Amino acid sequence: MPIYTLDTTPRFPDPSQAEADGLLAMGGDLSPARILAAYKRGIFPWFDGTVPLWWSPDPRFVLFPASLKVSDSMRSVIRKQTFTYTRNEAFDAVITACKSIKREGQQGTWITRGMQQAYTSLHTQGYAMSAEAWKDGQLAGGLYGVKIGRIFYGESMFSRESNASKFAFIKLVEELSAEGVVLIDCQVYTQHLESLGAKMIPRKVFLNYLKEFAVEDGQPSQSTP
Repeated sequence: MPIYTLDTTPRFPDPSQAEADGLLAMGGDLSPARILAAYKRGIFPWFDGTVPLWWSPDPRFVLFPASLKVSDSMRSVIRKQTFTYTRNEAFDAVITACKSIKREGQQGTWITRGMQQAYTSLHTQGYAMSAEAWKDGQLAGGLYGVKIGRIFYGESMFSRESNASKFAFIKLVEELSAEGVVLIDCQVYTQHLESLGAKMIPRKVFLNYLKEFAVEDGQPSQSTP
């Protein structure tokens, strides 16, 4: 099946048309409107070149907040107050740190300059957020992602100290759960997030959650064009 090429409008093909590896489309821009439209349809950008690539893998790796696993060792880290937690206190520093991390098998970072600018804009608009772990006044780890309605879409995380990103993730999930978030999108499998309770679910099930919960107050859910 040929890869769908996006035009100037922020519209996407049905996610069921994605390739076996999840690749659905290429091209388009990284405007906030397009990225938000993608998330609401279960699609995310991920590329390390110059042309945006858009993905919707099946199955989808997610975490339900009620299934969050906190190991005894992490409970000890939290109890000892090894780190201090903040939210949205250092978004620029977090995304810059994440940009320095390379995914296995990639020659360069997937957080291009354009991606960084796009998510910074989404942060300014109130969609993108960061969670930070601090140690001795220094940023030790963290993550960032996008919240739409009652869904949080995780994007990237980093650690400069052992357990720092896990700490920030656990604290953020606990906060989001208290705010009514029902699902954390982890996109693709990592052993790190599996240890925290993330699991695979069919894309169709994932999309049904988005239709119901990735809805902003006063706005209808996204329908398939």
